[in-house]
Amino acid sequence: MNDPSASLSVVTLFVNADPVVKGVLLLLLAASVWSWAVIIDKLWRLGAASRTARDHEARAAAARSAQELLATEGHGDAGDPAGLMLSAGWAESTAESSPETETAGERRDRIERAMRLALNAELRRLEVRLPFLATLGSAAPFIGLFGTVWGIMRSFEGIAAANNTSLAVVAPGIAEALFATAMGLAAAIPAVVAYNKITVDLGRFAGRMQGLIGRSARLLSRPPVEA
Repeated sequence: MNDPSASLSVVTLFVNADPVVKGVLLLLLAASVWSWAVIIDKLWRLGAASRTARDHEARAAAARSAQELLATEGHGDAGDPAGLMLSAGWAESTAESSPETETAGERRDRIERAMRLALNAELRRLEVRLPFLATLGSAAPFIGLFGTVWGIMRSFEGIAAANNTSLAVVAPGIAEALFATAMGLAAAIPAVVAYNKITVDLGRFAGRMQGLIGRSARLLSRPPVEA
């Protein structure tokens, strides 16, 4: 006697599915695996950026000069957007200018502009592959629904050919079809939740960096004290 639970297992449903439904399931599985890789990578990078930003914010709040602000600064690295932003401000503050024609306000604006350009570049880097999560979150349920509709159509054809509408005949085909919808939702839900969280966290991080720009530019725009 066949075990009903075994006949409706995930592996059995996939093996017995129509080739089109199998293709949909494989596509959704690959997209889900890639989305989790993107989610983990983005959360890790954003967490690292936030941790280093807190150190820079604390230093900027306590500093009284550009030297104190940059006392332990290196040139920054790919995991330190705030450090790269401050390095850009420092480079701009030490660049050749025309002190006889440039006012203090113009010097500060120039430094802030350089820091904002560096910040925008870092935010774009952190946003890479986020559109994939948004696309997967909106498209995966429809891809799964397509597999379900196709599977139900094929199931009805099989029922008609067998000329038997008993539950034992109908259930496996319907289960195979609905499996595609379940896979679509399993791929879409984490992608949507992660996209919303990462987008909100990026917005908060950008706001914090704008505050850091204001505090740092005030220090970096001061003319160097001559010995």
